[in-house]
Amino acid sequence: MSRYINPYTDFGFKKLFGEEANKDLLIDFLNQLLPAHHQIQSLHFKNVEQLPLYPDDRKAIFDIYCISPAGEHFIVEMQKARMDHFKDRALFYSTFPIQEQAKRGSWNFKLSAVYFIAILDFITDNADDSLKFRQDVSLRDQDGELFYDKLHFCFLQMPLFNKTEAELSNHFEKWVYFLKNLANIEHIPQILNEPVFQKAFEIAEVANLKPQQARQYQESLFTYWTNKAVLDTAHAEGIVEGEARGEAKAKLQLAKQFKAEGIALDVIMRITGLSQQEIED
Repeated sequence: MSRYINPYTDFGFKKLFGEEANKDLLIDFLNQLLPAHHQIQSLHFKNVEQLPLYPDDRKAIFDIYCISPAGEHFIVEMQKARMDHFKDRALFYSTFPIQEQAKRGSWNFKLSAVYFIAILDFITDNADDSLKFRQDVSLRDQDGELFYDKLHFCFLQMPLFNKTEAELSNHFEKWVYFLKNLANIEHIPQILNEPVFQKAFEIAEVANLKPQQARQYQESLFTYWTNKAVLDTAHAEGIVEGEARGEAKAKLQLAKQFKAEGIALDVIMRITGLSQQEIED
């Protein structure tokens, strides 16, 4: 296992950015993405499970959801796998913090800003986006003038960021380099040897996890590997029938690797969804 946690896993991402003691890391990261007039000094975490207005409507579960003292709402998502209609999903998710601002009784409809920030571990299939590592999106009119300054989207296509340590030119690029390469780093690079990243590396060090956290991270990592292998294999097959074959093939191959590493049978069954007999065979 690597020295540092993989931030693309559910456990790793929330360990770095979703804990009260680490809010300063999230604030520092967000301020690299936000305009000057929406820079934040503190944050309050909110419940990540968002319930709909009506019982039969669909709910949403965010990776991280927080609000600043000034009222700005921030949804931060680590999207690990390519999915259809991701932009539609982003827009749908952004409606929850909008609707929850509605006040009972008389209300003039004044809203606070909402930011949806997505860190993507894949390249979207939209040809227009294929060469853009970072996309900042807001509502503009037909002349390109800003129409509304309270709904913003930021998409980071991480596979398109390929700068080396020597090429990093600002704090934002340092954060992106840190997130993309953390799981493969063994020694803190000199360019990241500053307080905020020193703390991030300390939090991310696997050896510093408590036993229960280490088990949670291991399962989260196995789930990430399984899902990634399944999706990559299915995508390579390119057809619906191939996706089913690719998924089965990827799960069996991962089960074989996990078994060779001495991973407990019940853990392999839970992560891959395979039966005991399939794993033993």
